[in-house]
Amino acid sequence: MKNIIYVLILISIPFVTMAQKENEVRASMGIDFISVPELKNYLEANYTDKLSDFSSAVNFSGAYGRMVSDNSQLELEIGYLLNSYNGSSLGGNYDLSYSIIMPSLLYNFVITGKGYNFKFGGGAGVRLLSITEKLPADPNNYNYSSFGFGFILRAAANTAIAQDVYAHIGADIRYDVLGKPDSNASANKIGNVNFSSLSFGIRLGISYQF
Repeated sequence: MKNIIYVLILISIPFVTMAQKENEVRASMGIDFISVPELKNYLEANYTDKLSDFSSAVNFSGAYGRMVSDNSQLELEIGYLLNSYNGSSLGGNYDLSYSIIMPSLLYNFVITGKGYNFKFGGGAGVRLLSITEKLPADPNNYNYSSFGFGFILRAAANTAIAQDVYAHIGADIRYDVLGKPDSNASANKIGNVNFSSLSFGIRLGISYQF
């Protein structure tokens, strides 16, 4: 009887191990280099000196992934991007800040080795844009919002640093279709600016696989 139990335990170990590795959670932070052409033109024409075609933005993200076959993973990610611009003139200071909440569903092709894996994938999701603008010599803040969608291409790698814990590095290409923001402040010209953007990003983080 003891031998039978021992054999059953040995047989079950690979399946237990496989089940533990089917799931992954990740938290990461990175830098995106983002181009919003119409916003750049608006700022240069009204409030700032000449700007670079790409500006840097901070990107935080969390994700849950599940293996659906030996080399395929579905991943649900929520990203949060922050960016801001500032300018000054004789009339006072200008400030613009905006954030984008970015839930996405991705398909990843996974190459797994001992203590590491590589992922190549892409996906899409909705985008929620929120903007706050403060004009020179105006005490009010003007708020705007927009709802759109976006696409991602991604390459990522995980390297084991402890039992089931991995250091994560990833690179993304994103295109987000955000359109023109809505606001009650119809007199403000930023309501005519299209916030659709192209971005390239890199991030570092920690993932846990179970």
